[in-house]
Amino acid sequence: MFYTFWNLRRLFVCSRAYVEHHLLTCGDVYGRFDVLFNRVRVIQKKSGQFDMLLCVGSFFGTSPESQTHWDEYKSGAKKAPIQTYVLGANNQETVKHFKDVDGCELAANITYLGRKGLFTGASGLQIAYLSGIESSSEPAPAYCFTAKDVTSLKMSLMSNSKFKGVDILLTSSWPKDVSNYGNALPNEASKKCGSALISNLAFNLKPRYHFAALEGENYERLPYRNHLVLQENAQHVSRFISLASVGNLDKKKEEPTQQFFFDLNKPQGKKRQTDGKGGRQSQAKQPRKHPQPTGPCWFCLASPEVEKHLVVSIGDNCYVALAKGGLMSDHVLILPIGHYQSTVDLSSDVVKEVEQYKAALRTFFKTKGKRYVMFERNYKSQHLQLQVVPLPLSCCTTEDIKETFILQAQEQGMELLEIPEHSDIKQIAQPGTPYFYVELDSGEKLFHRIKKHFPLQFGREVLASEAILNIPTRADWKDCKSSRAEEEDLTKTFRDAFEPFDFTLQD
Repeated sequence: MFYTFWNLRRLFVCSRAYVEHHLLTCGDVYGRFDVLFNRVRVIQKKSGQFDMLLCVGSFFGTSPESQTHWDEYKSGAKKAPIQTYVLGANNQETVKHFKDVDGCELAANITYLGRKGLFTGASGLQIAYLSGIESSSEPAPAYCFTAKDVTSLKMSLMSNSKFKGVDILLTSSWPKDVSNYGNALPNEASKKCGSALISNLAFNLKPRYHFAALEGENYERLPYRNHLVLQENAQHVSRFISLASVGNLDKKKEEPTQQFFFDLNKPQGKKRQTDGKGGRQSQAKQPRKHPQPTGPCWFCLASPEVEKHLVVSIGDNCYVALAKGGLMSDHVLILPIGHYQSTVDLSSDVVKEVEQYKAALRTFFKTKGKRYVMFERNYKSQHLQLQVVPLPLSCCTTEDIKETFILQAQEQGMELLEIPEHSDIKQIAQPGTPYFYVELDSGEKLFHRIKKHFPLQFGREVLASEAILNIPTRADWKDCKSSRAEEEDLTKTFRDAFEPFDFTLQD
């Protein structure tokens, strides 16, 4: 999935408190001002008002038409619908638009940030920026930066003993070798691009988000941390995001933007394929047979070992059951009917129905004033169990839950990494790879690759801890057993309440 705009609704730590910021970012505009701002109007009409728009890459174009369009904004005949901040020139032709290297107002609601520096919002949000492209010579052209500029920017921030990183870093150029140890680039030619100076800047400023452009590609690198392993304390996660140009001819996604700390409510699954000629398939697709276990399994629905009195709902490929010894009375499991060990082993049909159950449970728990946390442990288990634990909204925020998982993992010498919300876990883990995975109601995802040992009750321990549910005695399911009669009552209560949301019962 690609994005020309990046809709950043996120809680940042500002002045020792979490403050929500609604930001839009975009890639190269190249003088397509009407296209840009018309799109912003559509987004704001649909999603509400945003605090600001941050533009990386080339804001101005070089054609006579783009100059004519700009004159309309400069004269006040047209006005940007949102406070817009832009970086400086990346070529000699557009230097004329930036009169003051320290930043200035270009038109109503459109501000040039400056050659380099730190912009601090009213609530304390810190945005570091560096305009231009890298130059190896001194004096550098007006549209370039040098090692001296980067050193000056680093020192101005890092001289503060309390400096722990910035919230956002804006550059036009990519950092060099940004895909190393990460996910593949969309275009192999992009491997040759980037600035070593910006790589160094990002390493030292430790931004939570780093936006760049110029390459005409949308690319979201897997989250990473800017610290020396085993030599420094772990830092917060950094995300690098490159954005394609506004109004690009390849249509690299000028639509639906990702929202952080908000439910996407986006339908999952794939449309059924035809033969491409308007006709039906020459041969009907045969249903895939469920894999079979090599021995007794407590969760294969056809197995005599399954405690069927806990089953709440049964679909074509999956079923939902009350968790035995659950953390809460409405703690449930999503399980495949056939024998699959983990999410990465699932066939596309099973994945589709898992997503349907997740969406139904999310909606159901929302009506109860709850949010759910889902986790999976693919370690010392033979059948996939997606644990779905609802938490009262008044109990804690999604950010609290995420931070608690990360901190408690660190306390046990483990690292939970944030992965892109729209990514597929199959892109990260191969079948047979032991892992622990968390999915939050916001869509945020945490992942840990298990190498040696892993505490079997870790997911429950985190949620039962004082920081969240404060029921530490229920961390182990074996300490939470109920009688069969009690389990049957709990299952019936949940089944009756869930019935209006159960898609398997709908025509």
